[in-house]
Amino acid sequence: QVQLVESGGGLVQAGGSLTLSCVASVSDFKIYTMAWYRRAPGKQVDLVALIANDYGTTYADSVKDRFTISRDNAKNTAYLQMNSLRFEDTAVYYCYAKLNRREFWGRGTQVTVSS
Repeated sequence: QVQLVESGGGLVQAGGSLTLSCVASVSDFKIYTMAWYRRAPGKQVDLVALIANDYGTTYADSVKDRFTISRDNAKNTAYLQMNSLRFEDTAVYYCYAKLNRREFWGRGTQVTVSS
């Protein structure tokens, strides 16, 4: 069973920055697709950013040019660098891992942006 542990959430003022980290308890992290999703209050879970095992990335339009997803295979860790944060970025952020048809989720970390 894969365990994903997020960290780095918190309270930040609009315009500020945060970096989220996700450590995965797997022995072959480099072959997993990793992603970050978020659930804003009263809304559904949406994809924020994804990084494939070949380092190809995908971003939601709302975060392009502000957020950067990356991975360090040596540390079994995926990151989400969030800059120029906006009030509407307030959400619980979830780490996600996928290998073939197997999907795994972290418990989430709260990001709150004050306006």
